[in-house]
Amino acid sequence: MNEVRTSTPDSDRARAAEARDASELARNFKQAMRRLTAAVSIVATREQTLRYGMTATALSSVCAAPPAILVCINRSATLYTSLLRTRRFSVNLLHERQADLIEPFSGKLAHDTRFMFGVWRDVDDLPVLDDAQATLLCRVDGGIRYGSHDVVIGRVDKATAIESVSPLLWQDGKPAAARALSA
Repeated sequence: MNEVRTSTPDSDRARAAEARDASELARNFKQAMRRLTAAVSIVATREQTLRYGMTATALSSVCAAPPAILVCINRSATLYTSLLRTRRFSVNLLHERQADLIEPFSGKLAHDTRFMFGVWRDVDDLPVLDDAQATLLCRVDGGIRYGSHDVVIGRVDKATAIESVSPLLWQDGKPAAARALSA
């Protein structure tokens, strides 16, 4: 049976107040998350001849046995559909000297054009940033949908890291080197 809703001045005011509260919560949440410092990475995949990549800070290790990570990907990202089809991706953790890669991989350029920035090569048919802080080659092993994003669990098949530890960090809406934070 269909329910018919009638509008009253009180119900209209209540809905308007809920919308204001939701808007304020979203604004406050974003401000709070700007205080959360996170490492910047580029998540990338290849589908046939095209490469797709995006910057990500919503990334975390899950466990070491088996080695797994999770990465949150907006379903509107150009990488999303290809990643679900190929079920494989690389995670390239950026070094502090690679801040110039954030903008090209933040959605302002066409998918394959982004790879004109940085030195990229293929490893196991996945795009890998040559001088990344660390690189993980993963296959999709699970995940859940939540809001506008998918939480993708990647089972790590290969992992490499350079000797020095100088990750590019994201804080207060901009890049920050680890050394600048400790000073």
